[in-house]
Amino acid sequence: MSEDRRMLPYGRQTIEDDDVAAVAAALRSDFLTTGPLVEEFENHFAGAAGAAHAVACNSGTAALHLAAMGLRLGPGDTAIVPTLTFLASANAIRMTGAEVFFADVDPDSGLMTDASFEEAISLADKYRREIRAAVPVHLNGRICDMRSLANVAKKSNIALIEDACHALGVPSAGANEYSDFACFSTHPVKMIATGEGGVVTTKDADAAARMRKLRSHGMVHAEGELLSREEGFENGAKRPWYYEMHEIGWNYRMPDVLCALGISQLKKLPRFLKRREEIARLYDRLLAPLAPALKPAPRGNDPHGLHLYAVLIDFEKLGTTRAKFMDALRAEGIGTQVHYLPVHRQPYYRDRYGERVLPGADAYYSRCLSIPLYPSMQDADVERVVETLSNLISKAQ
Repeated sequence: MSEDRRMLPYGRQTIEDDDVAAVAAALRSDFLTTGPLVEEFENHFAGAAGAAHAVACNSGTAALHLAAMGLRLGPGDTAIVPTLTFLASANAIRMTGAEVFFADVDPDSGLMTDASFEEAISLADKYRREIRAAVPVHLNGRICDMRSLANVAKKSNIALIEDACHALGVPSAGANEYSDFACFSTHPVKMIATGEGGVVTTKDADAAARMRKLRSHGMVHAEGELLSREEGFENGAKRPWYYEMHEIGWNYRMPDVLCALGISQLKKLPRFLKRREEIARLYDRLLAPLAPALKPAPRGNDPHGLHLYAVLIDFEKLGTTRAKFMDALRAEGIGTQVHYLPVHRQPYYRDRYGERVLPGADAYYSRCLSIPLYPSMQDADVERVVETLSNLISKAQ
């Protein structure tokens, strides 16, 4: 494939020389696993998100699981999760032993609304489910109306965990004004990259401390936390090797090497966001003539993370299928993806909870397609994507 027709993926990391230098310096340090850069990364992240506390871990999935454990969810509890999301939003709830009840979403934005949240609460009540939590998902970078969702949650004493994996850099995501926890991903296609990684933010200092223990097998070392004086102490002094586990935890640690990359990337977050916005505005202008066959998913009036640029296409009206359309784009060097297959359709959840009809999610899923958006794209790349889309739609009409 020639340089001007190189593959444009739907998303990719932007790694620069200073990022490489930061990782190289960490590799030459005394710490490759947990060291001083973990706390430094957490402090930088908390500042970027406007959070009181940030807890780093090794994936967005781990972040969601730690948040669910922070709420002490377990067997007998249920959490409401919008079905239009990645598997992890629901799986993290199940990993605690709690159950999931899926909510529908708006057919155009893909977001859980106060109306679909209230409907899910009402339906769950009929199934005699005790709802203790809900996981609003900020899709593509667009933020749920957290004030409205929080008002609904308050009436039923429901805690909120924001799945903000698409929304780093949005001022209201991560500050926990309306939620107990907010969870982020630093996967390469997200706003910043650490290879793999995740972060939980919270206002609750005790919950943050507990999550830090849980991310490291649940181990405790501090003298004041140890329970066994006979095992842990000798002549009144703590034995230097001694530790205890009071509850089971996991190896969810993020190593110093990845935190070094994260610290470097966080410094670029404003620039990355600015470039994403420039690309999105160019797409908006160039794609306008393709309506109504193709329309950008609505972004609303609030600040947007612009993690993904999603378009809505009526493939049936075009006389084609999404798979054929994506294959034709790939043949021209344009990578795309679908975000997401509604989770309630997955065999595991269908077998566990039975068939559900969630028309808003089905309508969004049937039309959505994520097209390339990442900071290192050039304007000419955007023009190439739009030209290819225009040609395919013209042939189909």
